[in-house]
Amino acid sequence: MSEDRPHLSVVVHGRNVQGHLGESLDALARQPDTGVEVVVAAVGTSARAAAARHPGLTLVALPDGTPDGAARAVGAARARGRWLHFVPSKDSVPTGAARAVAERVAALPDTVDVLLTDHTRSTWRHTRLPSPDGRFLAQPGRRDVRLADCPDLLRTVPLLGTRVLRRDFWQARRDQLATDDELFAAYAALLSADRIAAYDQVALEERQVRPQSLPPPTAADRFALLETYERLLRLAEERAAGAGPLGVLYAAMVTASLRTVARAELPEPEAREFFHRASLAAVAFRPPGHRRPGGLEGVRRRLLEEDAYPKYRAVQAADQRRRQVRSAVAGGRRRAARTVRGLQYQQDLRRPLDPRLAVFSAYWDRGVACNPAAIAAKLAELAPHIHPVWVVSRANEPLLPPGTDHVIPGSRRYWRVMATAKYLVNNANFPNAIVKRQGSVHLQTHHGTPLKRMGLDQLDHPAAAQGLNFHDLLARVDRWDYSVSSNTHSTEMWQRAYQSRYVELDHGYPRNDVYYTATAADVRAVRDRLGIAPGSRALLYAPTHRDYEAAWTPRLDLAALADRLGEDTVLLVRGHYFYGGGAGPSLAAPRRTGRVLDVSAYDPVEDLALAADALITDYSSLMFDYANLDRPIVVYADDWETYATTRGVYFDLLAEPPGAVARTQEELTEVLTTDAWRDAAAGRARAAFRRRFCEFDDGRAAERVVRRVFLGEPESALPPVVPLDGRTPAPTPGEAAP
Repeated sequence: MSEDRPHLSVVVHGRNVQGHLGESLDALARQPDTGVEVVVAAVGTSARAAAARHPGLTLVALPDGTPDGAARAVGAARARGRWLHFVPSKDSVPTGAARAVAERVAALPDTVDVLLTDHTRSTWRHTRLPSPDGRFLAQPGRRDVRLADCPDLLRTVPLLGTRVLRRDFWQARRDQLATDDELFAAYAALLSADRIAAYDQVALEERQVRPQSLPPPTAADRFALLETYERLLRLAEERAAGAGPLGVLYAAMVTASLRTVARAELPEPEAREFFHRASLAAVAFRPPGHRRPGGLEGVRRRLLEEDAYPKYRAVQAADQRRRQVRSAVAGGRRRAARTVRGLQYQQDLRRPLDPRLAVFSAYWDRGVACNPAAIAAKLAELAPHIHPVWVVSRANEPLLPPGTDHVIPGSRRYWRVMATAKYLVNNANFPNAIVKRQGSVHLQTHHGTPLKRMGLDQLDHPAAAQGLNFHDLLARVDRWDYSVSSNTHSTEMWQRAYQSRYVELDHGYPRNDVYYTATAADVRAVRDRLGIAPGSRALLYAPTHRDYEAAWTPRLDLAALADRLGEDTVLLVRGHYFYGGGAGPSLAAPRRTGRVLDVSAYDPVEDLALAADALITDYSSLMFDYANLDRPIVVYADDWETYATTRGVYFDLLAEPPGAVARTQEELTEVLTTDAWRDAAAGRARAAFRRRFCEFDDGRAAERVVRRVFLGEPESALPPVVPLDGRTPAPTPGEAAP
């Protein structure tokens, strides 16, 4: 290029929907930058953080709540390119596409306003499905055309991200195109262009969000859709678009109207009113000489034009009866499910909900633990009128605290309380057979901040997804009313991994409250129970589960490590609960020395964290919780590459660790026998980690959850989250020493 001005500006805009923005920017950053600049109009804290990790891109920071149209306009104002490609933050640009588009627009004459490109579509189940647009894009070939000469270009999927716009054209039509209504903007770009060029290059990967994860459309939204098409048809008339484009746009409006009536599940008065409004539009905007299609679709369109709502409903009901006959197999499955649940459960489901009953479960019915336990404790304090019942497996029943009201899965009382409790709280999921009743409240608390990929993000990692039925998973997720989060990272990953329509509670993890409420006496008491001598250094070693291993595999020679660390250091070793509550026979020899304690069966784990001077872990989510204590964390990552490949991870832990990192036992020993485990570099890493992942944990998370979910208090009435700098963690063992 003879000038510094790029041919193309890719304007990535909006909030960080389901955490996809980082991946999108990674892909753009890897592409050759010949003739291309990238501008990120980032809305919200997490979007700005994702963009800030790519210094080669231009970042325009926008506050939370900035609408898409405004973000698009601000990004365009900062862009320098002759052409603008608007990419929503949830979508991405395939490798090589930006450069290919830049080269194509560089060769276009100034008379062309829009370059129309192809795209792929990704859902939670499928990746990069081809679009139906190829046959329409092929019609003009390499020629640029007027829309009137090639009206089928309007049949392409209405995505603004497939319309690359000449800057001068954007500026002239900014009031139309900088709208939050993408449907209008996508069609208006083609209707307003003097000339259009088509390009069969895939320039956009559209990530379709699962509809169940979006707010349900309101009746006002339905009427707004109709108004959008009416505005577009008026624009087409103003632009003298011609009979061809008018016919295509009119057909799209009628199809969308009939689909809304058939699928929207509007209340009857609103459905009738929508049908009437759609009928008026169908008559008012029908192009001269327009012909209806044949068959049942033609009948539907005729009834719409006649405003014959009762007749339309009769035709629809007859068609639905035919569909019901064809769905006999699915009906058989539903009957089988009812049989499995049992007649008694079906009868109990007809009983009234008990507003004073709450069912709790943790870790697949292992007992009173984790976030559910912390919530139940706070519930007893703030809402003692609500009675908690725990679901506990028979094997774990003997471990329950005395007096705990509980049920055994599958028992008669189990089905009764599952059917009638208003509140159901879990850090995993209740079984598939459980029915989500209207008026019941399902609270999902989770049990860790995700480093490893979860839910739908496991689809690309078969070792981690083995035996997981994703359709059943989503059916369970669809029961959630609330999802608890301890940081923005988790909130976005849950939205992405568990795509459904629940309310995010950015309140912190209740189980982490103790890290701010425990006293020096509490810390001393835990260490006394564990037998840790005063003045000894206690290191908690907590490795995580590996999907590619069937049983506990020692990753450290604990005897040798204990030897090197000396007599004043005690290793607290906690195996993952997936391995049956023990760290295995590898501990037998070093345990006899008294310097290694197997605490795998000790609960709660929060006590162990309070007792430890430092944490040694690999990829366990315990590191995110432990960071609240602001004590040293050492990452022992001897198999990071294998773990990251087989399980999948959301970020590079070795690049953004919570402290010192060791890859071999010798390196770990060196870290722990010098000051590297707690030096200034480790402190800086821990501080950055805490800012990112201890965002909402301040000691009052359980209170916020109980007040919001069980007492129905509005968000504005809840105790605000204390900023990180204003929190005081529990005393360290040294501070707690007598």
